[in-house]
Amino acid sequence: MEHSSLDLYRVFYACAKTGSLTKAAGQLHVTQPAVSHSIKQLENIMGGALFSRASKGVTLTKEGNVLLEYIEQAFQIISLGEKKIAEMRQLLAGEVRIGAGDTLCRYILLPSLEAFYRKHPGIKLKVTNRTTLESVELLKKRKIDFALVNLPLDDIQLEVQKVVDVHDCFIAGPRFEHLQGRKISLNELLSSPLILLEQGSNSRLYVDQYIEQKGYKIVPEIELGSLDLLVEFARIGLGVSCIIREFVDRNQTTVFEIDLKDPIPPREIGIVKLKNIPLSEAAQMFVSTFSLV
Repeated sequence: MEHSSLDLYRVFYACAKTGSLTKAAGQLHVTQPAVSHSIKQLENIMGGALFSRASKGVTLTKEGNVLLEYIEQAFQIISLGEKKIAEMRQLLAGEVRIGAGDTLCRYILLPSLEAFYRKHPGIKLKVTNRTTLESVELLKKRKIDFALVNLPLDDIQLEVQKVVDVHDCFIAGPRFEHLQGRKISLNELLSSPLILLEQGSNSRLYVDQYIEQKGYKIVPEIELGSLDLLVEFARIGLGVSCIIREFVDRNQTTVFEIDLKDPIPPREIGIVKLKNIPLSEAAQMFVSTFSLV
């Protein structure tokens, strides 16, 4: 059918509901001849009369009644769609799909999720728990809207927005008190049993690359999957753990931070989205109000 078929159906629907070409023209803000022309076009497309014309107006033929039944349903669905879009733009409905790893989800994303949900309870929040690199793959497959990731991340397909700086550091428990209260070289640090995050995360990669740039090879005794376990293993003296300073309350533990002569430079946590792909109203609002609580 022609690209203007929807307009013809609008004219048909107005005529059917008002029973008058004149009233339909007034409702649609067009002339009566324009309405008559549209009805004739639609009847030509359908291959027969849709209205019986009389001096007092028009009535639907049998075929016209059948068509009205479907057209009425179609316009109701269109109206519901328009209402849904309006609700989404007013943040009364919609969905935000986020990718984030365990640590970032707990210490950065969770407070923002709670605040956003309280303000916009109609928005569905879906969080997919993956590493930074896995989140980027989900983003490229359009399975999430944006991801909270460990930076740096060099990818020309992505748009990056910094959220906060973080610092990787080493902690230990009382067993390693000989490392406390003085500057420690990387060489001395690496002679201790090391406890690190599992390979595959951007956090682990950043630390590995820094150590290698200093001319050393890092060989951990233990690899773990969570920040909490890194802290607990250090606390009971199983080794020296590499953690993120901002995410550990050392006042609640017996661990201490090791003072390195060459501390690991700070890095960034950020939000990434696909370039040139607009976010939904809800996702834009979430990103714009994102904060470290």
